[in-house]
Amino acid sequence: MGAMSTTPVTDAWLVVPLYQEAAVVGDVVRQARATFPHIVCVDDGSADESAERAREAGAVVVRHPVNLGQGAALQTGIDFVLSRTDARYLVTFDADGQHQVADAAEMVRRAREEDLAVVFGSRFLDGRTRPGLLKRIVLKLAVWVTNRSTGLRLTDAHNGLRVIRRDAAERVELRQDRMAHATEIVAQLGRTGLPWAEHPVHLLYTDYSRAKGQSLLNSVNILVDLVFR
Repeated sequence: MGAMSTTPVTDAWLVVPLYQEAAVVGDVVRQARATFPHIVCVDDGSADESAERAREAGAVVVRHPVNLGQGAALQTGIDFVLSRTDARYLVTFDADGQHQVADAAEMVRRAREEDLAVVFGSRFLDGRTRPGLLKRIVLKLAVWVTNRSTGLRLTDAHNGLRVIRRDAAERVELRQDRMAHATEIVAQLGRTGLPWAEHPVHLLYTDYSRAKGQSLLNSVNILVDLVFR
C-alpha cells in the first residue's frame, strides 16, 4: 500500500465502500489508520465478515442491510462524514488494497496548500500504473464519455481515489448506485464551479483486485452503464 506518511492526517476522514472484502479489509484499514486515524467503512450488505474485520481494525462501520451498490455506499459515507464529524475533507478510498495511503495523504496536502475543493486521482499522469492494453482502451473510452457529459477535462474518469472538501461534498447527491456513479460524482463536483485538480496516483492491480471487479468485463460494464443508463 505504499510508504506511510509520517504525519497523521486529522482533518480528513476516509470513506471506504465495503462489499465482500473480509480477506483484505482488515489489513487495508490497519495500514491506512497509521496515517488517517478517522475511517468510516460502509458495509453494503456483505454476507461475509467484512464489517467485523473493518471494525476490529479500528474503522467506524455503517451497514446497509442489503446490497445497494457502490454509489449508494459512497453517498452513505459522505452523509456520515458531513452529519457526524467536523472534517474539512473526506477521501473516497477502495477497500481492496488498490489505493496507496501515501497518495491519499499527498492529495489532502495539495488540497490544503492550493485551496482546492476536489483532487481527483489519475493513474494516467505518470507511468507507475500499468493496465493492460484492452483495459487502457476501455478506460480511455470512459474518460471520453465522462468528459463529453460533464464538461471537465479529466485524464482518468473511473478512479475511486478522490479528496473532496466539505463545501463540495455538501453538493453531492448520488443516484447512480452501480459503477456509473463515478461519472455522476464528477459531473456533480464539476457543476459546483469550485477549484479542482488531478493528481498522479499508483493503482496496484493485484490478482485479488482483478478477481474482485477490476477485470476487463467490469470495465465494459462501466461503459454500458454510462451509455445506456
